[in-house]
Amino acid sequence: MAQLGRGRLGVARLATALYLAGAIGLSAGVAAQEPEKGAKRPAEEGDQSLKLSPVVVTATRVEEKSFDIPASIDTVGRDVIGEKKPQVLISEDIQRLPGTVVQNRGTFSQEEQIIIRGFGARSQFGTRGVKLFSDGIPTSTPDGQGSSAVFDLSSAERIEVLRGAFSALYGNHSGGVVQVFTRDGPPQPTLSGRVTLGSYDTSVVGLQFGGTAGSADYIGSASRFDTDGYRVWSGARKDQFNGKANLGLPNGGKLSLVLNYLDQHNNLDPGGLTAAQVALDPIQASANALAFKTRRNLDNQQGGVIYRQDVTPRDSLQVIGYLGSRSNEQYLGIPLGAQNAITAAGGVSTFDRNSRGARGWWTHRDEVGGGSLTFTAGGEYEYGREDRTGYLNNFGAIAPVAGVQGVLKRNEENTTDSWGVFAQGEWQFLPDWGLTVGLRYTEVKFESDDRFICTTAVNTTGTPLGRCSGSSLAVTATRFNPDDSGSITHDAWTPVAGLLYRLSPSTNLYANLGKSFETPTLAELAYRADGGAGLNFALNPSTSWQYEAGAKTFVGNDTRINLALFYIDTDDEVVVATNAGGRSTFQNAPGTRRSGAELAIDSFLGWGFSGYLSATYLNAEFTDAFRTANLGPIVNSGNNVPGVPNYTVYGQLSWNYAPLGFTAGLEAYWQGKVYVDDLNTETAPKYWLANVTAGFQQKWGGLVLSEFLRVNNLFDEDYISAIAVNNANRQFYYPGTDRNYLVGITASYQF
Repeated sequence: MAQLGRGRLGVARLATALYLAGAIGLSAGVAAQEPEKGAKRPAEEGDQSLKLSPVVVTATRVEEKSFDIPASIDTVGRDVIGEKKPQVLISEDIQRLPGTVVQNRGTFSQEEQIIIRGFGARSQFGTRGVKLFSDGIPTSTPDGQGSSAVFDLSSAERIEVLRGAFSALYGNHSGGVVQVFTRDGPPQPTLSGRVTLGSYDTSVVGLQFGGTAGSADYIGSASRFDTDGYRVWSGARKDQFNGKANLGLPNGGKLSLVLNYLDQHNNLDPGGLTAAQVALDPIQASANALAFKTRRNLDNQQGGVIYRQDVTPRDSLQVIGYLGSRSNEQYLGIPLGAQNAITAAGGVSTFDRNSRGARGWWTHRDEVGGGSLTFTAGGEYEYGREDRTGYLNNFGAIAPVAGVQGVLKRNEENTTDSWGVFAQGEWQFLPDWGLTVGLRYTEVKFESDDRFICTTAVNTTGTPLGRCSGSSLAVTATRFNPDDSGSITHDAWTPVAGLLYRLSPSTNLYANLGKSFETPTLAELAYRADGGAGLNFALNPSTSWQYEAGAKTFVGNDTRINLALFYIDTDDEVVVATNAGGRSTFQNAPGTRRSGAELAIDSFLGWGFSGYLSATYLNAEFTDAFRTANLGPIVNSGNNVPGVPNYTVYGQLSWNYAPLGFTAGLEAYWQGKVYVDDLNTETAPKYWLANVTAGFQQKWGGLVLSEFLRVNNLFDEDYISAIAVNNANRQFYYPGTDRNYLVGITASYQF
């Protein structure tokens, strides 16, 4: 089995590791102290306990402390999101959480890939298998393709990450739910600006304004990110705006308006490399990327209205309506010979997509059998329509001009209708026991209207009979592009149940189980492994049964520990069938199994120190043998699911010296090896990284200044930050950045 590279732990690395281990040991020592007799549970005390047991809504759709929920849910707060970071990528924040991995291909052309408990590892761009929301509005399309690029982190109040069975109540996905919530406007009008500069000619410039006027508050945030990128041909620009306004209504209700705009112009894609290419020069771009000028243009807008109302002292209602549009143009590195086939879709993929939807739920609180009951019922509807086209990427076809859009190769209208209804209840049926149950029905319908037909009798491609646009081959009775219009509907019932036992005022034990359901996306249906035209309607949805048991405990007033054990069986998991030139096709694997453990320790250590540790062990494997695409080799039962690290560890030690307004932090991240293909022929090796930060803050009346320095990959380790699963040219690897630096300053003035 081939393995790529090997990191070494030198004296300086060992010293740093021991330093961090000492901090973790100190954290455990604090955690081992018994609470004083009669002491309140920390979740019921001041601001510090709120950080250790934050109020969350993602698991049950009503406000509850994360400590009291029989599921794995974590929150990243505003203090972490804005702490000495560029605030551009979701990996800056949620990589620290157990069970959560974010792959960064080093190109904004592909977006980051969120993986939760091994789901989403197959994604060739963006996020799959994980449902994404911003302020309650989906940033995942109705078919389940998610985009984390629309998250505006500079204005975020918190990020909630739900893992496991209870995420099934959000519908079409397998792994979990990630929600980002924008902060409310500040009490006083406040203007702030920030500038961050760093390695690879990276810059971030941002401006934010917010305030309160009567019963209304508002906040708006705009930013521009620019970089030349670590690798050749990886430059990017990202322009973003996010705004929210809240209006208090006379009857006690609340109306919120949210708007988000994203423009990523001419984001370059260097492509993956082979192991030999990485060893020779990790910053190089692939030959096809340079030859075909692989790149992407993306324009995305979405907005929505949120209405909340207490109808009676026991009943409340929440309704969300939203609209969105997305335009995408992607240049792929597909050889001209492959593009020339009559059924091929070319080397330039474009779509214009419009979406709309609504979500609403009613919540009732009551007393039943001597215990409190909270019951929630609601429904959701999402609709998406896209005009998808394909064109030749005409490098060398007429003249040596790279990356030029050629003639039409594909033209179709695709729609997705998705709707679901759900009900869930939380009942404390005994003083120390709580039961949470839920049930959801989801239906997803795909429909495609093919407008690119090229047969001996019909031609809608703009060329005469006998010829097909974008191909030099003659149309015959056996070589043609048929009408591939069609539709298919998938649906499923997904039940969940969880049990919570309060072992003591500071310790909760829980267990849960549930079924999840995940359809293929339009992008996964878009191409067939056999090269034929039309959508791959033979691709089935996957279903998973998920089981979890865990404990959540406070020890003393300063430490919280979470432990979760999980086991997941999946049938018909969608996996990568072929992957070449930036285009992928998909098939179903008969069965997979995931089992593992997650640990998180969050502690205030005293003397200005705080520590955080998370660790995940995950075994993800195929449980049934299956054949790779087009009668290829057999994948053996017991092979590891590619793209899933077998372990991750994150540790952070922070120090705050208030008299000088000084803060400093040390972060370390370990990741186990990752198999790159279903056959398990190669791995991206395990690696270890360290980052260090330091900063100051000054206050003069209404003016606040903050400065920071950040060094990433402190010891200049070679590592692979992402892989492309099952790449046909064995260009699996996307090298991570070398040692790099960021400096930033933020100025905020309260009027």
